Amino acid sequence: MTEAPPNDLQRASPSFRLAALDQDFLLSDAMRGVRIQLEFGKAELALKAWGVRSTLVVFGSARVNETGPANHRRWYAQARRFGALASLEGGAVRGDGDVRDNVIATGGGPGIMAAANRGAAEAGAPSIGFNITLPSEQEPNPWTTPDLTFRFHYFAMRKMHLAMRANALIVFPGGFGTLDELFEILTLRQTGKAPPIPVILFDRAFWTSLISFEVLKAQGFISPADLDLFTFAETAEDAWRALLDGGLIPGRPLGPKPAL
Repeated sequence: MTEAPPNDLQRASPSFRLAALDQDFLLSDAMRGVRIQLEFGKAELALKAWGVRSTLVVFGSARVNETGPANHRRWYAQARRFGALASLEGGAVRGDGDVRDNVIATGGGPGIMAAANRGAAEAGAPSIGFNITLPSEQEPNPWTTPDLTFRFHYFAMRKMHLAMRANALIVFPGGFGTLDELFEILTLRQTGKAPPIPVILFDRAFWTSLISFEVLKAQGFISPADLDLFTFAETAEDAWRALLDGGLIPGRPLGPKPAL
């Protein structure tokens, strides 16, 4: 009887690896859809575990800090103040049983994002950081709740998580990334793909010097009613009042949201 040869080659073959433990397989082009599902599911489970029912999304420049030029210091201070005020008044601190509403959510990085997360932390509330992997790796700021500090590869999935629980959007001055996120939400609002959530632009002088919304209207690229999709605020208190005027009810979601 001939003795069977060793099966070392078979056991060492990549095809013999368990699919769930085969990194080469999971990172292949064929599994891109699965990776997108995983990015959705991982954050979804963590948010549910913390009872996060709704969020207040804060955008703004990562390059702003509390020791920079006067405008930067003011924007940072107001974002920090808003993070605290909204967390205290909106339901993120106390929660309602196992549910929390109006939890501060940011892109998780430095600058305005860190300021808003910092304010929430100082108010004793959890807050969320939706980080993204970039060529120069983005570091999570130290103020997000560790269990709610996420990292995404796909911008689309990150944007989906930013939008799908949002009760409101508060946009501080910023660059390309901030503009991208702002117009993403405005387009969803304009087309009815997102509920009528308040959109607050912080610092009217900055925004009206950067974007001539009136030119867009005059050229017929947007309708006059589209200018009602957003409003302006100059202080954290202004922004909070604008949210209440826009239909935000502390401790509650705004209502059923369209499927994104």
